[in-house]
Amino acid sequence: MVTPLNSPKHDLGSLRIPEGQRPNTRTSRRVIFAAISLLLLACIVVAAYSFRIQKPLVEVATAAKPEVGASQTLLNASGYVTPRRRATIAAKITGRVTGVFFDEGTRVNKGQLLATLDDSDAKRALESAQADRDASQAAIADFEVQLKNAEIQLYRARELQKTGVQTQEALDNATMQADSLRAKIALDKEQVAASEARIAVTQQALDNCTIRAPFEGIVVSKDAQVGEMVSPISAGGGFTRTGIATIVDMKSNEIEVDVNESYIARVTPHQRARATLDAYPDRQLDAKVRTVIPTADRQKATVKVRITFDKLEDFILPDMGVKVAFLDDEQPTANDGGISKEKGPQALAYIPKNAVRNDSNSRFVLLVRGGKVERRAVSLGIDRGTDVAVLAGLSPGDSLVVKGPENLHDGDKVEVRQ
Repeated sequence: MVTPLNSPKHDLGSLRIPEGQRPNTRTSRRVIFAAISLLLLACIVVAAYSFRIQKPLVEVATAAKPEVGASQTLLNASGYVTPRRRATIAAKITGRVTGVFFDEGTRVNKGQLLATLDDSDAKRALESAQADRDASQAAIADFEVQLKNAEIQLYRARELQKTGVQTQEALDNATMQADSLRAKIALDKEQVAASEARIAVTQQALDNCTIRAPFEGIVVSKDAQVGEMVSPISAGGGFTRTGIATIVDMKSNEIEVDVNESYIARVTPHQRARATLDAYPDRQLDAKVRTVIPTADRQKATVKVRITFDKLEDFILPDMGVKVAFLDDEQPTANDGGISKEKGPQALAYIPKNAVRNDSNSRFVLLVRGGKVERRAVSLGIDRGTDVAVLAGLSPGDSLVVKGPENLHDGDKVEVRQ
């Protein structure tokens, strides 16, 4: 076979790259890896610098000035306002709610109607018991008429028997007839009494369909709606209510606090106290200890104390947070210059106990001034529960770190949490 002279020839050698013009693959990879490493290093340096210049966030408290001319505070405690009389009103029977006549915040009087249940079954039972009583009373009336006739017949039979006209058998039959009617009257009277008892039971069941307020107060919770089933026991799973409403007697509001058992010896019945609601920190309310519950909580190591307000205000609501200062009963005298007595040196200020830090055998606090931390050694006095007296090292109004990093040092810059 002859190949044409003008046919193209395949020249694979023309695709070959000259040795000097080939790219260096190893060098390119090294450059890329070096660039990535430099970028990561730069990110680490920037992150470290940002972390270094970031200021620690701290919470501060102000050193409180001791009150002059007032009773000394022996102990501080926190608790809640709790009413002595709080009741969840429930029905005595299981039934369907047909009426609700209150809402949250409604003031109710003792005996006021709150709700009604379906009473159709109770009414039918009451009508049946009343019908049985009426029937027994009608039977008694009939037997009494028959008894009058039987007594007349008995009298005639007795007189005829005396004259010998009538036999003894006729007299006995007349006597038996009268005695039988008397027995029937007695039986029906017992049936009337039984019917009266059934009427009382059914009337009570009918009355149980009406729920009334047991005492004067304010409705704080509406727990049932028209059409729902209610029951005094938990029945029917989540479809049956066990309560109608919750009523609170606002006149019985008092304070309940848990006092650490280590300080309970400082609290006595009828001791004066000063209460401050968390909702109204600018108002101080006079109070006194009503009772110290004679039992301790072994898990929390606390004793429950109940405190009553000298005057109940309208803004005092159940479950409000409150702080209580238990006062010393010893009052200042004129010879003291209006300064309350305190054993030992006088306190310069009172600070929270969590502001005090320990270092070896010394105690100190961290002041915040101009955005920097300043370490200050302090001398402590009487312990008031959550607060402690400072005898030296501080002045009233100083800002102290109460929550923040443990590794704070003198001179560190900080940011105060607002």
